Amino acid sequence: MINDLLLVEFDEEAKKTRALLERVPMKADFAPHPKSAPLGKLAPHVAELPGFGHTILTTPELDFGTAPQRPRPAFESAEGLAKAFDEGAEKVRAALKQTSDAAWNEPWKLSFSGKTIFAGSKFLAYRQMFMNHLVHHRAQLGVYLRLNDVPLPATYGPSADDRMGF
Repeated sequence: MINDLLLVEFDEEAKKTRALLERVPMKADFAPHPKSAPLGKLAPHVAELPGFGHTILTTPELDFGTAPQRPRPAFESAEGLAKAFDEGAEKVRAALKQTSDAAWNEPWKLSFSGKTIFAGSKFLAYRQMFMNHLVHHRAQLGVYLRLNDVPLPATYGPSADDRMGF
């Protein structure tokens, strides 16, 4: 089944993301560039992204203009961010296990006040809007950590800080 393949990927990406969140320094205003989001917004966004993945897997659409706003995890500690991420990841994992092969072809739509942002299959929404989104922001978070001299965990191979025995 498709979800069996995606579960392996999800578990690995969740593990890598959690490892980065565990190292986030509490420097809420830090941003590498004036156009960059401050760390106090980026890290909680990464921690909350599993909620978006769960929404994709369990609903046919989301309109940001009409949906109730979910509270963003507080930027109080790295442990708190990792815990918020874990809670959301558990929900995604459970929903992923329940998603049938046929459901991946169902339409899914993301909009803002009726204006379509994304329309495609649930599979594309899950991969593009959730997983790729998560990996993108995790990479940004890695840059923020590097610029703050925080050792980076290995992701797709060893980092300069975590050589995994190489």
